[in-house]
Amino acid sequence: MKKINYITIVLLSLFIFSCTELDEVPVTDISPEGYFKDVATVEAAVLGTYGYIASEGYWGRKYTLTLMLRADMTDIGERGTPARRQQINDFGVDATNGMITAIWPRSYEIVSAANYAIAGAESLASENIDQLSLTQLIAEARLVRAFMYFNLVRMFGDVPYIDRPINDPISVADISKTSKDVVYQSIIADLKFATENLPMTPPDNSRSRPSKGTAYTMLADVYLTLGNYQEAYNHAKWVIDNEVELDYDLEPDYQDLFDATKQDQTKEHIFSFDFLGSQSGSGSANDDLTGALTGVRGADVQGWSVAVPSLDVYNTWDDRDYRKKVAFADSTIIDEVLQPYTVYSTVKRPHIAKYFEKPGNSNGEARYSDHNYAAYRYGEVLLTAAEALNEVSGPTDEALGYVNRIRERARNWAGTTVDFPADVQTGISKDEFRNLVLEERRLELSFEFKRWFDIQRRDLGEEAFTGTNSLEPHSNFDSSRDYLLPIPQDELDRNPNLLPQNSGY
Repeated sequence: MKKINYITIVLLSLFIFSCTELDEVPVTDISPEGYFKDVATVEAAVLGTYGYIASEGYWGRKYTLTLMLRADMTDIGERGTPARRQQINDFGVDATNGMITAIWPRSYEIVSAANYAIAGAESLASENIDQLSLTQLIAEARLVRAFMYFNLVRMFGDVPYIDRPINDPISVADISKTSKDVVYQSIIADLKFATENLPMTPPDNSRSRPSKGTAYTMLADVYLTLGNYQEAYNHAKWVIDNEVELDYDLEPDYQDLFDATKQDQTKEHIFSFDFLGSQSGSGSANDDLTGALTGVRGADVQGWSVAVPSLDVYNTWDDRDYRKKVAFADSTIIDEVLQPYTVYSTVKRPHIAKYFEKPGNSNGEARYSDHNYAAYRYGEVLLTAAEALNEVSGPTDEALGYVNRIRERARNWAGTTVDFPADVQTGISKDEFRNLVLEERRLELSFEFKRWFDIQRRDLGEEAFTGTNSLEPHSNFDSSRDYLLPIPQDELDRNPNLLPQNSGY
């Protein structure tokens, strides 16, 4: 939505430092009471959290590439890519892996930014200032904090939980991990506060900022992850029941979801991270490399062929599905001629098209794109409701109807209605419908950084990586180890209270 001003990162850099680098002196001793003067300064701090997320160190490469490679939909393409990426993909990670040693501190930088914004707003509670606006900004920052901890706890399990600004690193020098159960309780508390205090539509209806619908959507995802299917359904159903007031709908043409020139107008995005085309900031802000990482080496738009699906991912997907056409670049322009994947220069497999083909204003590698990346979109809410309701009540007509809305949209082949995929019919069993919904999520949300968490929460690793129908076989996958990543070794070296290391590392 191009509403977030990344100059706020400069403001935040005055007082935010990584609370994991506990042996370093903070840049400044500015306190929330000294910096925050009014609603505008609090809002600048909140917006700054999105600047940290929309950066190479998080959504632009490190976090999202890790999720893509960890799952069974995206394999390594060129094996000359750095070993840290191959280790993530091949379940050969150790505690010094460069991906996790980057994700961990960046995550806590974003948490720190949110904590400063919350404390700053709270410091103005007694002032003659618009308290409603301050409360909404607190709710927004608490949602961001919940989002970050939700990602951290799913990646690492027990993690340190910090919910206050850290002016003195010594005060957390010996912090220990918080159990994941307590972290989840805190995540839910933050999101419940957000459901109560965020508006129905965000400022300027920008999907880069959360609304009440965002909070309900995220809570539904948290409850789905925890296996609390009744609450997952309740929260997803609230979003569905209020879709008109929330201004949510499915995008009529699936392709438009991945066209950077059209994403500002979509009603399907519920919470997205907005990159500004061909712009960059300090600290890797606004540097989106996903298009380059997934693009075709040797093409006229020069990709890097790093994250490339296996041939089985492509070949097992029905050609009649429009979503397959949108998801894959099985041909591309090379020397001004459209060429099939069989002649690609280095990795002769269909590549991911969602971020490579329509990046908007970007450079010649599809880097520094104009994409708005949906952390949540309405299509996922429908599938969450279907999956959760099935667990509660079986495959009811209502549950089938949610999947059929997704399939109805999929039958719109760029304006031409086709007959595939067909509606799900009644008479299906609970187990069959569960598998169908998970498969629908795999296809509908392909390459959107969701699949790994589905594998994890449903304990599908053995089936996905060692089963007879594995799309990306890895015989060394170990469910007792590989659902979590190791705590970074440099963090353990600085603070032994973070021991024990996760199992198997």
